[in-house]
Amino acid sequence: MAGGHHTSSLESKQFNIFFTTHLNSHHNVSEIDPILQDSSQVMDITPTSNTEDSFFTGKTTIARWYAIQVASSCEKKVKATLEQRAVTLGVSNRILEIEIPQTPAIKVKKDGSRQSTEEKVFPGYVLVRMVLDEDTMMAVRSTPNVINFVGAEDRRATGRGRGHIKPRPLSRQEVNRIFKRAAEKKTVVKLDLAEGDQILVTAGPFKDFQGEVIEVSGERNKLKALLSIFGRETPVELEFSQINKQN
Repeated sequence: MAGGHHTSSLESKQFNIFFTTHLNSHHNVSEIDPILQDSSQVMDITPTSNTEDSFFTGKTTIARWYAIQVASSCEKKVKATLEQRAVTLGVSNRILEIEIPQTPAIKVKKDGSRQSTEEKVFPGYVLVRMVLDEDTMMAVRSTPNVINFVGAEDRRATGRGRGHIKPRPLSRQEVNRIFKRAAEKKTVVKLDLAEGDQILVTAGPFKDFQGEVIEVSGERNKLKALLSIFGRETPVELEFSQINKQN
């Protein structure tokens, strides 16, 4: 069917995958709330008959949270640049917050040393609370390393080219879950490990055993390794904190 809104853009699909993968593993969420929800579910919205129209006519004065897809590993750079540009372009009163939700993590290096760091809840995305109008959209879209808003694709009536992405706000439930995850402050151990790597067990009942990694479960901070027990290779589940990677 020609024309109309195609609500499953690449950006929306990618963000949904991140949301489902990262939050379902921590919050027993059986189903993700669609980004494109009824306006009554959108953060800070009082439903009106012309809410959708106000997104793109500059009439709204309500700040909402939006997800912005950015180039890999450029989240902090985008945040700093957009904060500066908001002031320079005179929209700092409408671009109110720019967040990169993170949780504390410990990265275990190849030599076994540990480094405190931060793990992004959604790598490749920045969250912005803003009043959406032409000026703020342009400020975001023209920021270096920004790919696009997460939203609905307005398909062209003719041709195969991609249409314009219309930003859509995150639902209240999505926002709450994202920041709840970041606020938990549960330390995640990040290990530079892959299947086939050799490890030394440093704690627990199998201390001083050596083995080979056969499975890595990063979201659970665990791995499985084949350890030689009584002359037989036996699969054993271990915590990241119980092993060191061998050179």
